Amino acid sequence: MPTARRRLLIRGRVQGVGFRPHVVRLARELGLTGRVGNEPAGVVIEVEGPIASLDRFQARVVDELPPLAWIHDIVVTTLALAGDEAFSIAASGATGAQDLAITPDAATCAACLAEIRDPADRRHAYPFANCTDCGPRYSIIDAVPYDRPRTTMRDFAMCAACHREYTDPDDRRFHAQPNACPVCGPQLWLEEVGEPEPRVSHRGPAALAATAARLAAGAIVAIKGLGGFHLACRADDPAALAHLRARKQRESKPFAVMVRDLATARRLAIVPEAAADLLASPAAPIVLLPRRTDPQPPPVADTVAPDTDQLGLFLPYTPLHHLLLRAGPAALVMTSANPAGEPLTHANDEARSRLSTIADAILFHDRRIARPIDDSVIMADPDGATCTFTPVRRARGYVPDPIFLTQPVPLPVLSLGGDLKSTLCLAADERAVLGEHLGDLAHPAAFRAFVAAGERLAQLLAIAPERVACDLHPGYHSARHAAGFGLPLVRVQHHHAHVVACAAEHGHGGPLLGIACDGTGYGDDGSIWGGELLLVDGPQARRLGHLAALPLLGGDAAAYETWRPAVGLLHAAFGADWRQQLPRTRLDLPPQAAALAATRLANGRGTTPCSSLGRLFDAVAALLGVATCNRHEGDAAIRLEALAHAATPAPLSLPLRHDGTGMRLDSPALARQLLDRLAAGSPPAALARGFHDAVADAFVAAAIAAADDHGVRTVALTGGCLLNRLLRRGMRCGLEQHGLRVLTHRRTPPGDGCLALGQALIAAHSPIG
Repeated sequence: MPTARRRLLIRGRVQGVGFRPHVVRLARELGLTGRVGNEPAGVVIEVEGPIASLDRFQARVVDELPPLAWIHDIVVTTLALAGDEAFSIAASGATGAQDLAITPDAATCAACLAEIRDPADRRHAYPFANCTDCGPRYSIIDAVPYDRPRTTMRDFAMCAACHREYTDPDDRRFHAQPNACPVCGPQLWLEEVGEPEPRVSHRGPAALAATAARLAAGAIVAIKGLGGFHLACRADDPAALAHLRARKQRESKPFAVMVRDLATARRLAIVPEAAADLLASPAAPIVLLPRRTDPQPPPVADTVAPDTDQLGLFLPYTPLHHLLLRAGPAALVMTSANPAGEPLTHANDEARSRLSTIADAILFHDRRIARPIDDSVIMADPDGATCTFTPVRRARGYVPDPIFLTQPVPLPVLSLGGDLKSTLCLAADERAVLGEHLGDLAHPAAFRAFVAAGERLAQLLAIAPERVACDLHPGYHSARHAAGFGLPLVRVQHHHAHVVACAAEHGHGGPLLGIACDGTGYGDDGSIWGGELLLVDGPQARRLGHLAALPLLGGDAAAYETWRPAVGLLHAAFGADWRQQLPRTRLDLPPQAAALAATRLANGRGTTPCSSLGRLFDAVAALLGVATCNRHEGDAAIRLEALAHAATPAPLSLPLRHDGTGMRLDSPALARQLLDRLAAGSPPAALARGFHDAVADAFVAAAIAAADDHGVRTVALTGGCLLNRLLRRGMRCGLEQHGLRVLTHRRTPPGDGCLALGQALIAAHSPIG
């Protein structure tokens, strides 16, 4: 029988997922010899034997993948016979071109969960059980290839029993790099705070039991998890929640709730089967779901997520979480452990210094976190028999999975995103790696964490960027940092980046239209954009239409105080008579604010032209009496959407005008209609729904006109406002009814979390100079 030897270079998610053990078992079953090893470029297999067996081996390597693995491509070459006597795992290589598919952290698998629940198992109640199908990956890795000495698990020498599992090809822990047990692995301890010196009160299993008891009694406990610390308290305890909000300085922004199991989730929210699958997936994100109007026990206090019809739920994703939820309350608020505006806390000493004024106790463990990473957040939108999902925050469970590019970039690019919902991106060859959510950069500690994250990402991927990209806004911290790299710099218009990011995750090349709707984006003309219709073709973008610009008072203050865009809208609609219209609104404008606004609107000083849909939402929310301020980002718009969901719309229109600069959506005309109907007695809920419908219809009409004019049949919907379910559904439905292909975000957030991806691709293909 003819024999041969083949070399297979396999790229994809093939390191840290049990892929080498999978290869070894297949090769030995088929009687083949050779070796398999991790290399920076992927997994390299040299396999020798009968040609028919080699063909079966190659097919089964692909068809019988481990649960966390996926293959992007395989390069096969023929080698000279070597005459190996067996098939083995080779030592990992540490040089060569870097493969960018590094495995994200994965939630506890069913097999490990069964072990920690089995009193007869040696890992019974062990909070750090894992195997090749689950457990920490990205959060513990220091360098590639992914092997134990290149992770923070190098701090723990495996005991004899764990080592036997690690070296047994028939064991599911064969080459599971974080493998550990109670004898040799990480350990827990609980420290009390509020004393002159931290005091360890409990260790090991007793620490977990004491934590559960403290939580049940209403305490706030900081808990070290997979990628950082959470602050936890009972979800049904208004007093504990009030203390948490006061100490964390988080007035009203919704908290996420970790629930014991799917049955508990279904008692609190509407959970379609697709959403249940997502909750229980290896990524285990927080999923925003419609709240039940008849929640069954265990209840969740109203102050968990006030003024919204959604509830953010997630399942336990580590053995520690599973054990804690079994021993304590069935629903716990689990929020990122950081004071307002600061980065995620992840180191033990850092937790003692930063969290001692927030938590009553801190549950520690001694496995170091190499890469702090927050929880991912996905919005579910059930609509009849379908349920669509939109990322809100892309982090644990998804990072650092690459975005594969249909057009490879000609040189490596590092892009720095924006200053809000900051992320970084490294693009090289045919892949772009979008890093984890880093938060807002205004706080000095957050900016330092952002700089460190960029250094860690470049080091991990072994990529030296040759070009840097950033936002066009000259005042952004990220843009100023970009200028210090000493590399060719490309400044990218905000909404152009949004549209290209959405197109990239769908693999779309060539021209397309983009509807970009958000709160703030620096425009080509120096004004604030945010309600835009763009014609985009790679690095080229042209503004075809936009919302009518309003005079925005106070710059950044207008993002918080909704009366500011409201009076700007009234001035645009009624001119100098705008103050006479105030009695027809539900806006309670203090006399001092009204006088200030009148002066500045009359002389134009202290105002900026603004075409932002986010600020238009704020203005309408203020005029209808829904929100006097944004207590957190998007608060007024969220409340306006919640009010509108169940209402019958009052008929409103946002007229589409054509002038010398293109199309303009006449928001002043909409404001005049709104006030007329409000004065005539239309309920605010009906007007809120009518406003949503009018905005969607107007953008659809503008896009249809542009599609016909420019012969483009694809439209990308992007920007933070597209997290609004009513708006997104209305736009998508209207465009598809006209035969247009609609792209929405499925792998990256529509908000500023996608900016770095779009920036990288635009910069890579832009001329310099």
